[in-house]
Amino acid sequence: MSIIHESDPFATSNVIALVMKERTISLSNREWKHRLAGYGYGIRDTDHGQILETLPHHVEICVLPTFAQ
Repeated sequence: MSIIHESDPFATSNVIALVMKERTISLSNREWKHRLAGYGYGIRDTDHGQILETLPHHVEICVLPTFAQ
């Protein structure tokens, strides 16, 4: 698995697009997180929003934009 850093905006934007696409087709928040785990990503809920991270090492990729449910 490759490591994505915020310094690579193209890769980060592609990952965010994938995450948001999966969110639109998921029926619940739980299903969304489960689908992302299949890609090797996890969502951590914090006071400052949701943070996208890699699994299993929990390396932060970026803060996700807010998503109206």
